[in-house]
Amino acid sequence: MTSEEFTLYRKKLEKTQKSLSKLLGVSLKAVQSYEQGWRAVPLHIERKLLFLVVNQRRDDTSKRKECWTLKKCNCKKECPAWEFQAGHLCWFLNGTLCECTSGQEGKDKMEICRHCEVLTSLL
Repeated sequence: MTSEEFTLYRKKLEKTQKSLSKLLGVSLKAVQSYEQGWRAVPLHIERKLLFLVVNQRRDDTSKRKECWTLKKCNCKKECPAWEFQAGHLCWFLNGTLCECTSGQEGKDKMEICRHCEVLTSLL
């Protein structure tokens, strides 16, 4: 995640740097450093921030697209996204069975998910 994206999502949440730091469980200095590009945004902070953005209260929940529908998935029953009925959060869950991320975890999975229609349609 770039510093510009981090700042954009903070503003989308309508949070100050201080209030976002509390939500993310990091120091104010860390948030300032992410926004200035002095520090790279760690994966666990990126995922928390995206989770907050995706799950903020909105009137329009029609943007949510289930991964199994978009990807025409054949292995729903074994996938954690299906098990927890969290098809719009497949990018957040480890162990999902999407053919594009199967076997991928952590940074490698997020690199793929950042460009996936499931996540991008929510942001």
